[in-house]
Amino acid sequence: MKPDALQLDKRANVFATEAFKKGMFEVQDASSQRVAYYLDVEPGMRVVDACAGAGGKSLHLAARMDNKGQLISLDIYQSKLNELKKRARRNQAHNIETRLIDNNKVIKKLYGQADRLLLDVPCTGLGVLKRNPDTKWKLRPEFLDEIRETQQEILQNYSPILKKGGKMVYATCSILPSENQEQIAKFLASEAGKDFELIKDEAVSPSKTGYDGFYMALLEKKK
Repeated sequence: MKPDALQLDKRANVFATEAFKKGMFEVQDASSQRVAYYLDVEPGMRVVDACAGAGGKSLHLAARMDNKGQLISLDIYQSKLNELKKRARRNQAHNIETRLIDNNKVIKKLYGQADRLLLDVPCTGLGVLKRNPDTKWKLRPEFLDEIRETQQEILQNYSPILKKGGKMVYATCSILPSENQEQIAKFLASEAGKDFELIKDEAVSPSKTGYDGFYMALLEKKK
């Protein structure tokens, strides 16, 4: 556990507490909480969360940045960004700016501008079977092929957002090597990945930790 995290001893409706309503904490699995530390953000940086969703990791990154600098949260779904805006207001995270990815220009306008980039990509979710056991019955071979293609497309098209010398984290809530280590190897062997190097990666095992299965890879863009 990290110094700014608390673990509940038993299940409780923490969302009804005054502390939650005042934005004093957010609820997130322990594995997901590792990402903000892995990305190594600092106050004053320009950070892009390119697959922000409803913003759990964006909010943690904003806190790690002491609400200073700029955090651009992107997603293809406006409904998720609307939820992020509500959460940001409750948390008083003033350095978060949301942008809808409704065309490729949104991404290309950010090329070469970020000190840090988070790619928390869509995945099969096989690391969270404990919480969503029905996922295994819904998984189809063709879906796995599609999701791996999407993951690599995101790596290829979004990685230019990073400045030279900047750092990027690729993350999934999957335990499959084909969605994790193999995707990173494929990216590094490609034209888009030739200027990147893998600093470190980590696979979180749900059987060993009791938390969600997760994968993170930290890459740096060469100067």
